[in-house]
Amino acid sequence: MELNGVHVVLAGEEGCQIFVYNHEVGTAVVTGQNGRLAMGRLGSLCEQVKQLNFQGYEVILVTSGAVGVGRQRLQYRKLIHSSFADLQNPQMDFDGKACAAVGQSGLMAIYDTLFSQLDVTSSQLLVTDRDFKDPNFGDQLRETVFALLDLKVIPLFNENDAISTRRQYEDPSGIFWDNDSLAALLAAELNADLLIMLSDVEGLYSGPPSDPQSKIIHTYVNEKHGKLISFGEKSRVGRGGMQAKVVAAANAASKGVPVVIASGFATDTIIKVLKGEKVGTLFHNEANLWECSKESTAREMAVAARDCSRRLQKLSSEERKKILLDIADALEANEDAIRSENEADVEAAHSAGYEKSLIARMTLKPGKITNLARSIRAIADMEDPISHTLKRTEVAKDLVFEKAYCPLGVLLIIFESRPDALVQIATLAIRSGNGLLLKGGKEAMRSNAILHKIITGVIPDDVGKKLIGLVTSKDEIADLLALDDVIDLVIPRGSKNLVSQIKATTKIPVLGHADGICHVYIDKSADMDMAKRIVLDAKVDYPAACNAMETLLVHKDLNKSEGLDDLLVELEKEGVVIYGGPVAHDKLKVPKVDSFRHEYSSMACTLEFVDDVQSAIDHINRYGSAHTDCIITTDEKAAEAFLQQVDSAAVFHNASTRFCDGTRFGLGAEVGISTGRIHARGPVGVDGLLTTRCILRGSGQVVNGDKGVVYTHRDLPLQ
Repeated sequence: MELNGVHVVLAGEEGCQIFVYNHEVGTAVVTGQNGRLAMGRLGSLCEQVKQLNFQGYEVILVTSGAVGVGRQRLQYRKLIHSSFADLQNPQMDFDGKACAAVGQSGLMAIYDTLFSQLDVTSSQLLVTDRDFKDPNFGDQLRETVFALLDLKVIPLFNENDAISTRRQYEDPSGIFWDNDSLAALLAAELNADLLIMLSDVEGLYSGPPSDPQSKIIHTYVNEKHGKLISFGEKSRVGRGGMQAKVVAAANAASKGVPVVIASGFATDTIIKVLKGEKVGTLFHNEANLWECSKESTAREMAVAARDCSRRLQKLSSEERKKILLDIADALEANEDAIRSENEADVEAAHSAGYEKSLIARMTLKPGKITNLARSIRAIADMEDPISHTLKRTEVAKDLVFEKAYCPLGVLLIIFESRPDALVQIATLAIRSGNGLLLKGGKEAMRSNAILHKIITGVIPDDVGKKLIGLVTSKDEIADLLALDDVIDLVIPRGSKNLVSQIKATTKIPVLGHADGICHVYIDKSADMDMAKRIVLDAKVDYPAACNAMETLLVHKDLNKSEGLDDLLVELEKEGVVIYGGPVAHDKLKVPKVDSFRHEYSSMACTLEFVDDVQSAIDHINRYGSAHTDCIITTDEKAAEAFLQQVDSAAVFHNASTRFCDGTRFGLGAEVGISTGRIHARGPVGVDGLLTTRCILRGSGQVVNGDKGVVYTHRDLPLQ
């Protein structure tokens, strides 16, 4: 590996050899902007090496920095011995070999000090290219290194620049010509299992790392990337740059040593690489045999979905309708196979100890396939939304402006546990003319796979099966979230943590909700029999749903009333655990809630008393999640105030919060519920997956400074 200027070569478990190398870009990492050693990064390197050594890995370092240390010392010596005249025109250029000779002992002393503080013993081995010309040198090298490794000693290699046979310090001739090539040479000689080369950037990029459009290349394939990559300037210190690293890495990989180029500025790069995390750029001698690197897989899936969506949009409304009807028929025809795969998922989830609420969401109960097929047919019978004209305006004589619906493009839907969501989302995407990428939870992997196979199986070839892509690896999510130039909208459906994490890690617009804190407010004029039915349904009908009630607000005049007491008893009979806000805790002696914005288990409910409808509104706007909130009252004035002032995506009067659902609202299905304020809000059906385009139909008009143009701006009937 190369870590903060240090290359580490590793092998696994006992007997694992890790090669750490520190060189030019290594040098750029090991030194700061002022040319002095970056002691913090060196210390971090030594701590990681100590950790690996303790775990039984065999670690070898190839380190740069001697020239930098020597130059610093010589500059200081020259400065303190300079006359005033010399200081007016300082000459600080030094021969590289002289710098190396002066700095080598100092560099090793620093390593020895740092490792000694960590109870690790290190050793110094200086080599030149001339050594490798000796046919016996390889055996001697291996004998010495393996003896040191057996003693748990860290070998530190460096080129002996002071006596190198190259004509000058920058001369690239010889068996190796810098510490990059030395690291690759030693890794091959010692049969290392891994070489890590640390740089001042995160890895190899498709363009300049500073360019936002550049993408990191996680797996380097020479046939694919070799001619596409251009290299910028070399590092500010040392002898090479990224180009030298790539050449050395490719050379080592061709000899069977996997190589990772990664950032040396991070404090835990080596540890992350050994844990198998997706860090840096991998070079491997069989990379060209792999189907493709993950980042190209993600991009190719997204581009293919976009291309297929454009072909889908060319179809007539009846042709798109037929695709949906065929999907409904195929689901019903394959119900037994779907149920079988779903039962296997459910059984595996039980064995894995998943929560009951998650297992409930992933279970396709009897009748579910029939209901899904029915909703698909309902969506097929809806008015075709694509190219639907919303507005027509005569701008001037024979110049007509139109605003019409059009698809968004490519949607990325990340959902947890519910395989039926895959069917609903795919149906809405086809109806709205969008391409689709789906990533379901691993707990429903079999169910998602068979549903995807059945749905794409009926998509005609002139559209393309890749209209709907199924992402199977969690690692690919990060690649997909980086494709803001190809993917147009991300819709996460799942836990608060999932939604929040996605919003924080992508530039792509995100539609969804992080919390489902839904309120029901019982006003003092409420019909308590109605209130009991609504509250029980809102909480118990499907407690794990995002539109289930989390908080029950009650007018203070209803405290100790028979109707409220009966309601609380019924909730407890259903297994609901009641927590109290400050007032309810004091009056009813129920456990006190920690926070009104905290979601407890799906079978928990927070209760609080409020003074009036305005207090309820203020409470909801302060603590709610803008999802779904309800008032139960016979007072129309109070109801209207609640409906107009509660700032949520869905606000109900005398109806359960469980009605907040695309199917129940007549949308056919939904891709999710949005609590945002831009684009779509509430249950998102077909119209939420559309945007608009402006069409202007003219007859040769030009602006020409608006001379001679008579604007009429007259509304025209829709055609």
